[in-house]
Amino acid sequence: MSSYDPAALECLAAIVEEGGFERAAQRLNVTQSAVSQRLRALEAQVGSVLIVRSRPLRPTSAGQLLLKHTKQLRLLRADLERDLHDLAPSAPGGTREDERISMAINADSIATWAMGALHELVRQRLPLEIIVDDQDFTQEWLRSGQVLGCVTTLKQALRGCKMVPLGAMHYVAVASASYAEQHLPHGLTPHNFRDVPFLAFNRKDDMAAEFVARAFGLKRVALNHLFVPGTEAQMRAVAAGWAVGVVPQLLARGPIADGSMVDLAPGRSLPIQLYWHCWNLESAVLDALTAALTTTAASTLEPPAA
Repeated sequence: MSSYDPAALECLAAIVEEGGFERAAQRLNVTQSAVSQRLRALEAQVGSVLIVRSRPLRPTSAGQLLLKHTKQLRLLRADLERDLHDLAPSAPGGTREDERISMAINADSIATWAMGALHELVRQRLPLEIIVDDQDFTQEWLRSGQVLGCVTTLKQALRGCKMVPLGAMHYVAVASASYAEQHLPHGLTPHNFRDVPFLAFNRKDDMAAEFVARAFGLKRVALNHLFVPGTEAQMRAVAAGWAVGVVPQLLARGPIADGSMVDLAPGRSLPIQLYWHCWNLESAVLDALTAALTTTAASTLEPPAA
């Protein structure tokens, strides 16, 4: 098996992670010409193009494999740093900032429970990188080798990965008290949901449509959307009376209790099952991440479905 230059591998990772050659050069503190030379040398060794020069840049299939290999090397180094620190706590060292431990997590989990789960690891100076995407699409980051783990709604584990059920996050439909009084005085019904706009993160987000469909036993639902990316931003948009929001129940409980928001479909919620997927490797860092996420999820989310 060929031995690949670690500097060239980190160069490939920097190009993909930073989205270009110039920013990769800045991160690695080398010239842009040196970045290009390292990539060409690695491509010559592999015998294949590793980066598609598109906008945005993206790795080829061979590039994805090497990117995954690079991140696994980072994980090994992070494990080594933890072991050395256990043996000699006062010794200098630490994983380099550019050797981030990356994971993909949906925005609602970040806004509700995941940050608390990761707090102790961050306190231990593990250089985490959290990539945000819709919960139905975070697994693509793992599939492409750009992260070592993800929180997703998909249950099937990828080849070479393991899956751990986390539990269900419940979503409810809410509006500000004044908006509900003006537009939905009797709450959401099968006859009026088309009369009001619903918030969505982006065009991939079908949470509101799924909520309405399940709540009223409908097969196909077309909604009028306002696109507002970000869980906290959506909560502010609901409070401001922009639209109806289908939001995590964990965030809505307080405003519903104090009367500033109204539950538009009392007794109805949409449970979304979440799963943690990560590489199936022996790694103290991966084990620590898995334990942190599953422990916090167990105390926050509804237990996993049987």
